[in-house]
Amino acid sequence: MVTRLYHHDVFLEHMTAPGHPERPDRLKAIAEALEGDEFGDLERVKAPEGDEAMLELAHSPAHVAAIRRAIPEEGLAQVDPDTWMSPRSWEAALRGVAASADAVDSVFTGKAHNAFVACRPPGHHAESRKAMGFCLFNNAAIAARHAQRAHGVERVAIIDWDVHHGNGTQEIFWDDASVLYCSTHQLPLYPGTGTVNETGAKGNIVNAPLSPGADGRVFREAMDNALLPRVEEFRPDLIIISAGFDAHYRDPLAELRLQEDDFSWATGKLMDIAGRWCDYRVVSLLEGGYDLQGLASSVSAHLRRLMKG
Repeated sequence: MVTRLYHHDVFLEHMTAPGHPERPDRLKAIAEALEGDEFGDLERVKAPEGDEAMLELAHSPAHVAAIRRAIPEEGLAQVDPDTWMSPRSWEAALRGVAASADAVDSVFTGKAHNAFVACRPPGHHAESRKAMGFCLFNNAAIAARHAQRAHGVERVAIIDWDVHHGNGTQEIFWDDASVLYCSTHQLPLYPGTGTVNETGAKGNIVNAPLSPGADGRVFREAMDNALLPRVEEFRPDLIIISAGFDAHYRDPLAELRLQEDDFSWATGKLMDIAGRWCDYRVVSLLEGGYDLQGLASSVSAHLRRLMKG
């Protein structure tokens, strides 16, 4: 089983305000955790240069132009109270999108069975016309659209287990039956979306909100009862994971109580479905996770399961 890990130094150069939880140390912690011999077989690939036109697969031209204009020549620029940019943020965002698309290419051309993209900034809060929640552009949405455009994919399933609901991904695919969006997340919590009655115009949105304090048992029940049956029924040609690890019990931004084994279990369940319907094609994209120890150990567990096949 070939697993690709996408990375690039420019992801460390996307800077946020002092004390901001979405900081370069996140990727440093992941890189350190993946230095061990058990990860020696990872195929490590530098994120390629990005193509600005690819952003318009999921975003309006006006949004793309506005973000580009707002990139500061020096220092920091603020998009909203939570979202910041620095001089290298444009390149970082473009390479994150390019890595996500290249990961899709790799699983369709047989270069890899699955892939994990360790990029910053994250993406799942970015709507078609709005940056928010630490996110500038929606990596998962663009990857899904790229799969459809470049590889003729008919059905893409996006599974989002970040502790915050992926309002951006939901908004982009609200009326698109070719993409199934499934999310577990804490509610109430930022951004306030993701109730069970938000099902999309075509019934292609599945939300399983979890109450503060919910642990791995509750998470697994939600996956087993609400999400996984819908993914199985959908018979996807590709599975994309919005892999946030801020539902970990150590994370400072939320109140769920997941542990590393829960992320490994969920990864395995999705790998099983991928094996039945899409030749094991899974592309996983880093979203949240803000306790460095919890993030590093959770990503390690996630990658061990991806590498196992």
